[in-house]
Amino acid sequence: MADANKGAKITLYWLEHSRAQRILWLLEELNLTYELKTFKRGRDMLAPKELKDVHPLGKSPLLSIETPSSPKPLVLAESGLIMEYLCDHFGGDKLVPRRYVAGKEDQPGGETEEWMRYRYYMHYTEGSFMPFLVMQLVMDSIRNAPVPFFVKPLTGMVASKVEQAFVAPNLTSHFKFLEEQLKTAPGGGPYLCGRELSAADIMMSFPVIASLIKMPDLRVQYPKLADYTDKLQVMDGYKRAVAKVEEIDGSFSAYA
Repeated sequence: MADANKGAKITLYWLEHSRAQRILWLLEELNLTYELKTFKRGRDMLAPKELKDVHPLGKSPLLSIETPSSPKPLVLAESGLIMEYLCDHFGGDKLVPRRYVAGKEDQPGGETEEWMRYRYYMHYTEGSFMPFLVMQLVMDSIRNAPVPFFVKPLTGMVASKVEQAFVAPNLTSHFKFLEEQLKTAPGGGPYLCGRELSAADIMMSFPVIASLIKMPDLRVQYPKLADYTDKLQVMDGYKRAVAKVEEIDGSFSAYA
């Protein structure tokens, strides 16, 4: 049987309640052998200093690849880069839609709708969608901060004002957009890029799952998004990734 790893030793540095879950799922989908190193957040909910020994920013996910021909490990940071690199080198073509319409190879505008969606969502997830979810988390933290009782009404008011004026309207726009994208997916879906699971769906899994856990009322407002999120969580690769974390770390939670 062919070596899916191509002789490479792969290590994923996984931080609890982090976006590294997506990389773990991708590794499972690609049937790669890998080592999983898990880390706990501190009381400040930040990553431990040990991760800075791997990458100067000390963030997660981080992935290292060691090969017999390389003098030192290749360390990759940023989810989109990690996922694209793994797909490029380890059989990820099954998770990347066909790029060109037949007869239009290498022509600007000759790309398939499936591929254009795939490339878009690989950037949209972190560039457009995630910042507002992070802002929502920050507002929740401000509202629930351990401050003197006479200050708490002020912090709650500030958080509510920011949510109402900025965070909530933007999140609503994104949820409506995703609902419509699922309705108009090529071939009727059920995935964002068409009938087959793509790396873009894996990339999107963290924010959509986190959103519906944090805001369960969204399930009624956006039924397509709810069905899509449910479908992702029962896929074999996703469940294998969760089981892997539970085996090593003792528990798994998709959202803090």
